[in-house]
Amino acid sequence: MALFLEFLAEQWIVASALMVCVGLLIRHESAKGGPTLSPQQLITEVNQKQALVVDLRDSKEFDQGHIVDAINIPHAKLATRKVELESSKDKPIILVCKMGQHSGAAGKTLAADGFNQVSRLSGGMMEWQNMQLPLVTK
Repeated sequence: MALFLEFLAEQWIVASALMVCVGLLIRHESAKGGPTLSPQQLITEVNQKQALVVDLRDSKEFDQGHIVDAINIPHAKLATRKVELESSKDKPIILVCKMGQHSGAAGKTLAADGFNQVSRLSGGMMEWQNMQLPLVTK
């Protein structure tokens, strides 16, 4: 450990450059899943552009509360159920998950399949609930 710290002290420029490259790589990879939207931007997209909200949580979580008119396609089943989204290929699609961890990968999958306007809810349903926005419950 002492040698590692000594290396970092002596080669701080190299270590800094490596950290910048890693940060840029992470940013680039996350951007592939589509841009992120705040809850207010999601509301605007739905109201003005008739965006489709796709909730990626499992059906149990979805039934406990979801955004109005959202459709439920669990992230584990997206590969087999993305056919359901074909009619909305040219519409804005907003992906929502619990905290934002699954929406990036789902966005990459949809973008690779030709969905042009895919974005993600920043912070997921946790952010939506923290802002005390309305939910539909069954």
